[in-house]
Amino acid sequence: MLLPFQFVAVAGSAVFAGVMLAIALILGTYWRSLPPAEFLAWFAANSGVIARTIPLVVAPTLLGLVGSLVLCWSDTAARTLWLAALACIVALLALTIAYFLPINATFNEGSVALRDVPERIDAWLAMHWVRIAFAFASAALGFAAATR
Repeated sequence: MLLPFQFVAVAGSAVFAGVMLAIALILGTYWRSLPPAEFLAWFAANSGVIARTIPLVVAPTLLGLVGSLVLCWSDTAARTLWLAALACIVALLALTIAYFLPINATFNEGSVALRDVPERIDAWLAMHWVRIAFAFASAALGFAAATR
């Protein structure tokens, strides 16, 4: 019963990291190439597609992490690793709620001054790398817990 949860936890965290890595490398490069007004128009038209895909990765990741944690609770070392892996995803989600939802709203609404758009994109991408690091760390910690 434990192995499927471990697999989903590790794979989910790694896939989440990969999705965000693709956003940074593919979309981030594209966004930087656009004039500010075109970026805002693109973001308003397309950000919903990105937002709708994230729960498809987050839900199984959380299920796998929580299931693995519960099933390994009596093993102190494994519990510590699973707690750390879960904490990484919780931190990632907190960052998403506290930073990314508000800044994305300014892009969607076009309420950011055009002259500020390049700087905001750069800040968005810099913070996005933190989320990527959290997701990769979660995958690594989960892998360590599952293979110990």
